Amino acid sequence: MTDPFSIDPTSGHCLAGTDLAFMPVARTRMRHEGWTPAMQARFIVALDAMGSVGRAARAVGMNRASAYRLRDAAGADSFAAAWDHAVHHGRLDQWTAAMDRAINGVTQVRVLAQGRVSVTNSIDTGLTYAAMRDHPPRHVRDAKGQ
Repeated sequence: MTDPFSIDPTSGHCLAGTDLAFMPVARTRMRHEGWTPAMQARFIVALDAMGSVGRAARAVGMNRASAYRLRDAAGADSFAAAWDHAVHHGRLDQWTAAMDRAINGVTQVRVLAQGRVSVTNSIDTGLTYAAMRDHPPRHVRDAKGQ
């Protein structure tokens, strides 16, 4: 079974066949715990899921500063484009989830004394206000040049 984070031999891209495909940034010194092509791909996938550079870097065992250094390295144009796409997609997903929770509320199940169960559905007003303040989301406005 092939590693989905490895380099596609035909295109030279990581995550080939996805909208996050990119050409890995070449490193002068390859360290097994460093920014290997597989680690770069894992970071882009985490960034797509989280929308946060710091959280994505921590999720793959790296740090935010080194991620930005990698992005700024020579030959990182393809990686930077995948990064931008992943951030946009991740933040849009988070905003959509926040709006869903703001509109539909959150169901809470609690077990009370004597085994009774309480089921409530409540709207998180703080989340509602935060989502409304950011409407349309800042990353969508930025993408449209507004």
